[in-house]
Amino acid sequence: MSGRVTIRDVAARAGVSPGAVSLALNDRPGVSAPTRHRIRAAAAELGWVPNQAARSLAALHPDGETVGLVIARPAHQLGLEPFYMEFISGIETVLEERSATLLLRLVRDREQEIAVHRTWWRTRRVSGAVLVDLTEDDPRIPAVAALGMPAVAAGHPALAGPAVATVWTDDSAAVEDAVRYLAMLGHRRIARVGGDPDLGHTSIRARALEAVAAQLGLEPPRSLTTDFSGRAGARATRMLLSSAERPTAIVYDNDIMAVAGIAVAAELGLQVPADLSLIAWDDSQLCRLTHPPLSAMSHDVHGYGAQVARTLFDVIEHRRPPTSPAPTPVLVPRGSSGPPTR
Repeated sequence: MSGRVTIRDVAARAGVSPGAVSLALNDRPGVSAPTRHRIRAAAAELGWVPNQAARSLAALHPDGETVGLVIARPAHQLGLEPFYMEFISGIETVLEERSATLLLRLVRDREQEIAVHRTWWRTRRVSGAVLVDLTEDDPRIPAVAALGMPAVAAGHPALAGPAVATVWTDDSAAVEDAVRYLAMLGHRRIARVGGDPDLGHTSIRARALEAVAAQLGLEPPRSLTTDFSGRAGARATRMLLSSAERPTAIVYDNDIMAVAGIAVAAELGLQVPADLSLIAWDDSQLCRLTHPPLSAMSHDVHGYGAQVARTLFDVIEHRRPPTSPAPTPVLVPRGSSGPPTR
């Protein structure tokens, strides 16, 4: 066998689960003597050799399952982002069911993320990894595929290709729902405050907005990109509202920026929703605490994280699934959206 021999390879040869292999090779109870002998024979045949990192993790997590998650965002920004808190919580729910653990690392960019994945996989620190914030031509996809590391990408299949399993939501359909709702209320000039322009879902949402606006005969929409922060969301909102062609509705790529948008509207003397309708993405408690409460594209982010984790274990255990669609975000109208008065 070429390449690094893993616990999964030993499990496949012995006809048992990776957890049973870890128990047998770490001299822990839970497997019968004949099974233990068969596993050790398979390990010897394949030339599997444990290392200190793997043994340390096995002592903490007897089943040997550790999932890696690397996020290329500043720590202070991540702490303010309700999406990631819910997403990680969903992953942890599944890991708890399996007595597994999450290895989380924050890095500065995708090149550093690739280096972390290589180190984790070479030293057997993880059983597989979750990839987030996919980009067009994402360099992590071929890098992970070359490693042979089990991975699941939380993003559209078009961004990951066939090399990596994906769990995704139909952002195009969600954008279309939001725009059709606003058009039904009478809005003709709709803008969008998006996130990082390098992210694949930012491009997907922007293209969907342009397409549905053209289909409905609305004015060409204006999209501004940001870093997802409240400060950047406020700045983008001011730019839109100070333009000669001021929009009557704005769709935001997250809830933090939409909350900032309500504050900017008040600062400029505009009434929400009479003068300006606002819709946030990824409904959260923040959306229900604002005045007026924010209309939002509600997405079960906790369930999304759980689905990603379950899919990863399918990949790890050689039950590689096809692309796995998650429920599309659903519009929840609240007090921040209504018919325009001008």
